Amino acid sequence: MKVKSRETIAALMFLAPFLIILGIFFVYACVRAVIFSFTDYNLFNTPRWVGLANYTALFREANFLRALRNSILYSIIVTTIQTIGALIIASILNAKLKGLNLFRSAYYMPSIASSVVITLIFLWMYQRRGLFNYLATQLLRYAPIILIFLGFTLVIQTVLVLYERLRGFPAKWFDPALLVTSILLSAAGTFVVSILGLVSLREVPPVDFIWLQTKQQIPSRPEFLAMPIPLIAIMIQNIFTTIPTFMLIFLAALKDVPISYYEAASLDGATAIQKFFHITVPAVQPVLFLVVALGMIGTLQMFDQVAIFGNAVPLESVITLAYFVYNRMFPGAQLPEVGLASAAAIFLALFTLTLVVLQRTIIKSEVK
Repeated sequence: MKVKSRETIAALMFLAPFLIILGIFFVYACVRAVIFSFTDYNLFNTPRWVGLANYTALFREANFLRALRNSILYSIIVTTIQTIGALIIASILNAKLKGLNLFRSAYYMPSIASSVVITLIFLWMYQRRGLFNYLATQLLRYAPIILIFLGFTLVIQTVLVLYERLRGFPAKWFDPALLVTSILLSAAGTFVVSILGLVSLREVPPVDFIWLQTKQQIPSRPEFLAMPIPLIAIMIQNIFTTIPTFMLIFLAALKDVPISYYEAASLDGATAIQKFFHITVPAVQPVLFLVVALGMIGTLQMFDQVAIFGNAVPLESVITLAYFVYNRMFPGAQLPEVGLASAAAIFLALFTLTLVVLQRTIIKSEVK
């Protein structure tokens, strides 16, 4: 008994730093936030009990309703795209090919870089004369050559596949060897056509698409589905930086899937798409639940990109629930609205918990 007591005391001593930090910065802070959410408090006055007044006031706040809509759209779109993209890339990288380890490391780099640095880089690329508009301009200039190249590739690949099938070989439309041959011949044909002057670059004005300083929405109707362009810009950045992290999680899960499953499916004539939906997706179902839950929680709590973008974008176009809480708690020269901010924080926590519980009923965390 004494030995168990000593082991318990030793374990508590090791856990003490974590428990103290958890108790102060989570449990105590959470309890205080719940209490403040029912009061009228601005850090300088004595808290005055107002009951549910702060919660009802939230739904009369135009910025809160915008933040709620932005957060829901942001969470649904980003979580869906990053989950699907991460699973597809992980399935591709799960193949045993040379050079994939280097690609995995290089592709994962944005995820371990500082979010502030990544946001500042994207902020530069989103300028009216930034990288994205420059690439769009070059794409329009080279459009005739690109179309000629793609046309040549399609025709040559079709001819090669049909020729191989006439010879009795089971050639696929995306056969790697034939595709490389088609690309090389298409590149040569495009070069000859451009040298002869049959196709040339287009003269187009620079693309002047406004990514940040705009309140324009896509689509304009219906209103509840309209996404502000600055919010779309943040979505692109977030998807780019989070897919590599979830890709590694899926990749670790795919390593436990026996390769014999794929070999047996190949013998039965299954295509790559059939293998993906009937082997890969069911095998990673528990990890799929984890990735969707982490993605949903992270997107609903998105704050740093909005804060860093700052005055570069209209606040109403990018405000989220997390930033609404911060904006009311630290409003600059005005008095903080601690009660309203606390009510919004509690609403965000309960809203996130509700969505995760609902998601658990849709995506099972265990394979039957």
